[in-house]
Amino acid sequence: QVKLIESGGGLVQAGGSLRLSCAVSGGTFSSYTMGWFRQAPGKEREFVASITWTGDSTDYIDSVKGRFTISRENAKNTLYLQMNSLKPEDTAVYFCAAVFGYYGETKSKYQYWGQGTQVTVSS
Repeated sequence: QVKLIESGGGLVQAGGSLRLSCAVSGGTFSSYTMGWFRQAPGKEREFVASITWTGDSTDYIDSVKGRFTISRENAKNTLYLQMNSLKPEDTAVYFCAAVFGYYGETKSKYQYWGQGTQVTVSS
């Protein structure tokens, strides 16, 4: 059974930074495409970023390009999201997700999900 556990969320002022981590167990981490999604109150869960199983390709939604960086460390079965220049509109619960055999932003394709970590950005 694949298990994903996010950490690193918290409260930060606008302009600050946070680094989210996602520890994966129970599967072959190095074979999964990994993604970060977020869900703000009253809104749909949306794609934020994804990374291929090798780490050689990444994608981001336009609103975080240049501010967020997704990365992975296959030797540690861990996914990261470095978030800089945070804005109040980045406030949401952030989820990591994993999928085998797919690369993209469609959340219904992702097979495994974490429980989420809250990120709150104050103005």
